[in-house]
Amino acid sequence: MPKIKTHSASKKRFALTKNGLVKRAKMNRRHILTKKSTKRKRQLRGAAYADKTCVSAIKKMIPYA
Repeated sequence: MPKIKTHSASKKRFALTKNGLVKRAKMNRRHILTKKSTKRKRQLRGAAYADKTCVSAIKKMIPYA
């Protein structure tokens, strides 16, 4: 069997946990931060998990993670 190519953008954005969940960063934390409240920016710091509807597609993109 040939090796499967990993989707390069996905390997930078997602990580698999031990339980098989897909960990991701939250959006809206890149630019235009002056108008966002400190509380909102602080809450965006933490990691989140991908929705269960997307998990199978993400796992196919990062087969060796």
